[in-house]
Amino acid sequence: MSEQSRTLPPEALDAWADALRERFDLSPEELPVALILDLARDVALGVARPAAPFSAFAAGLVAGRAGGSPEDIAAAVAVITAMANEWEV
Repeated sequence: MSEQSRTLPPEALDAWADALRERFDLSPEELPVALILDLARDVALGVARPAAPFSAFAAGLVAGRAGGSPEDIAAAVAVITAMANEWEV
């Protein structure tokens, strides 16, 4: 993979998100790209950049344990976003 292909805009994730949705039988509501990117941004800015992917994974884990519905996903993301916005080192 070239360096250029690793720096594409977020919209370029559509094909990848579609492939993941197809492979794992997920709806757009179950794999909300914009919501997850916003979470990653908020955590990267509020906590630390390396915390972003880790926090996205945690959001998925928490949402899955709660049932995995789009509402569960949104709730997990909301809690982690609030934590990041209040984070002080």
